[in-house]
Amino acid sequence: MAKKTPEIPSASMADIAFMLLIFFLVTTTMDTDSGLVRMLPPPVPPDQQNNDDIKIKERNVFVVLINRNDQLLVEGQLMQINELKDKAKEFIENPADNINLPEKDAQDIPLMGTVLVSKQVISLQNDRGTSYGMYIQAQNELAAAYNELRNELALRKFGRKFDDLDEEKQGAVKDVYPQRISEAEPKNYGGGK
Repeated sequence: MAKKTPEIPSASMADIAFMLLIFFLVTTTMDTDSGLVRMLPPPVPPDQQNNDDIKIKERNVFVVLINRNDQLLVEGQLMQINELKDKAKEFIENPADNINLPEKDAQDIPLMGTVLVSKQVISLQNDRGTSYGMYIQAQNELAAAYNELRNELALRKFGRKFDDLDEEKQGAVKDVYPQRISEAEPKNYGGGK
C-alpha cells in the first residue's frame, strides 16, 4: 500500500492573504498632489453682501480672455501665451506710474516701511470651449508674474530669494504684491454652444 502524502492545511491561507492585503493598503502612500493651489477669499460679512457700492476702477483691472479656439485676448489685444507673464508683471508693478495702469496706495508694511501698493486685480475669463491645457498655461503665466515680482523684491530688500525667506518676511513681500486673480464663470465668448 502506498503512503498518502499529507496535505498542507490551507484553511488559514485566505486569512493570511487578507492580512497581507490590509498591511500593504495601510502602509502604502499615494501621492496625489494635483489641482490648483488657490486661496479663496474670506467670506463677505453679512452686512456687506448686498453692497453694490464696491466698485473697481477699470484701470485697476487686467482682463485676460481665452476663447474656445484657445486664443488669448489681453486688454482687448490678441497675444501669445509666452507674452502674458511680462505684460502681467508690467501691469502689477506699474513701475512708471502710468495713468492707464493700476493706481497705487501708500501702505505701512512691517519690515518694508511705507510702500506704494498696486490696487491691481487680474480678471481671468475663459470660454466653455477653452481647453484645459490653455487654461492651466494662462494660470501658470499669471502665477509666474507674481512669483517673479516677489522674488525680485525679496532679493532687493533681503538679499535672498522669496522661498528662502522666513514666514514674516514672506508675508511682508506678499503684502507689497498681493495675488489678486479673479476667475469668472466660463461663458461662450467664441459663440456656439
